[in-house]
Amino acid sequence: MSAHQYDHGHTLAGWVGCAIASVGAGVAGLGVCTVSGVLIAGGLAIGLVALLVTWALHLSGWGKGPGVRPRAEWGWRVRDSAAPGGHEECLGCRLAGRGRRAAGAVQPVMPVQRTAEPETVAAVGTDSVR
Repeated sequence: MSAHQYDHGHTLAGWVGCAIASVGAGVAGLGVCTVSGVLIAGGLAIGLVALLVTWALHLSGWGKGPGVRPRAEWGWRVRDSAAPGGHEECLGCRLAGRGRRAAGAVQPVMPVQRTAEPETVAAVGTDSVR
């Protein structure tokens, strides 16, 4: 039996992205040690590729969004069944146009100042605590 009773979110997208990013960090580190701008730029480019590959894998169902999911989907080799609709709290899904909140969800709204209502401004240098 596992030591933890919940899913940590280990996914194929996470493992692949981490491996590619590690190679990019190694190349950039080698560039710093050898004072090579080409290697540093190459390492940064590999890091960007890692980000894009991870995002693509996440959107195709190999990454999981935050939240509770069934125990059958805890494994890192299991595709996420919620991926096509997007994950509600996931930045990557929102950037791709997925995971929007339901139409009935309440959105916070800033109060509008009425035109006849004067704006209150605190005087500079005054201290209301004393």
